Amino acid sequence: MEDYGEEYGPENLPYDSNKNSKPLHKVELSGFSISIFKTDNELYRKYLYFIDSPGRSVPSESGLKNFWDETNLIAKTPAHVDWYEADKYCNWLAKVTKLPFSLPTEAQWEYAARNRGIYVIAPTNDGTIRADEGSKSNVASESDSEAYAKKMGTSLGNLSPLPGDLYPPNPLGIYDMAGNGYEWMKDWYDPDYYKSSPVKDPQGPEIASFKDYKGNFTKVLRSQDFSGPGRGLTVVRHFKDPNNNGRIPADKTVRCVVNSSEPVK
Repeated sequence: MEDYGEEYGPENLPYDSNKNSKPLHKVELSGFSISIFKTDNELYRKYLYFIDSPGRSVPSESGLKNFWDETNLIAKTPAHVDWYEADKYCNWLAKVTKLPFSLPTEAQWEYAARNRGIYVIAPTNDGTIRADEGSKSNVASESDSEAYAKKMGTSLGNLSPLPGDLYPPNPLGIYDMAGNGYEWMKDWYDPDYYKSSPVKDPQGPEIASFKDYKGNFTKVLRSQDFSGPGRGLTVVRHFKDPNNNGRIPADKTVRCVVNSSEPVK
């Protein structure tokens, strides 16, 4: 798991300059299933209706209400949530389905992004990142977002989220792992966690320890907000406090897993 570039990459150079993606270490995972898509607005609205919740309220005086409403209006684009909302959603799925749903650990996410752990640096259909190349494209670009915003009649422009199936999935059939929204992980973030993490089913630090510059403890994020060269790589880690600093989580979403070796039907 993590930045394998120096040891196994074709150029024998690191892929990530950040030390938090090191050292390369062995991981063994129990069986699990991961959602093909990030949770979209249509599914998330059904969840909110089921639990009788109006969802996040953004006051008009913030100047962000129209942006937030438009971002969450389009049915097949990712829902935007903070960590607590993401965790509650996966736990709700567990309750109503009687299946062991949860947020993914970052080890699970990376295993799926790397096609069951093989040495692939981009979680796309062929391990490359290509934008604005017509039929050869496999990740979205600003021009895709602008075109989709125009098509849907929103004012979001190049900030518009996109449908999850706009480009092909990775070889496991999983879409949107290289962009279209950061994904919350179950794990608390620690830049040095890999130095002492267990081999079997690592879950992240048991106790929150790393704080951001505002003094908030932080959770791990994987994937990327928008795609492009050098973005959305399988070994890159991000972190943010679970409340998203109290701001609207306009670039963060959720993808759940089922922690069972039995296939989900």
